[in-house]
Amino acid sequence: MRAIVTVVGKDRVGIIAAVCSTLSEQNVNVMDISQTVLSDRFTMIMLVDISESLIPLADLATKLETRGSELGLDIRIQREDIFNAMHRI
Repeated sequence: MRAIVTVVGKDRVGIIAAVCSTLSEQNVNVMDISQTVLSDRFTMIMLVDISESLIPLADLATKLETRGSELGLDIRIQREDIFNAMHRI
C-alpha cells in the first residue's frame, strides 16, 4: 500500500534526513519526494510504500507526528487513495 507524507515547517538543516530516517526505522520505502522552500517555510510531499512497514499506519502516523513535534514541524501521513480523493477537483 502507498501513502502520502506531508511535512511543513520552518526551514532548517536536516529535515529530510530526520523524516527519512524515521520512515526507514519502520521499513517504509520512499518512492518519490517533492520539496520546496517558500521564504523560510519548508514544504515537502513524499510518496511512500508502507506495505512492508513494521507497524500499522495509525502507529506510524503517531511516530511521525511525535517526530514532527520534536523538530517543530507538522508531519502527517495518509493512504494515497484518501489523499487523492480529498484533493480531487
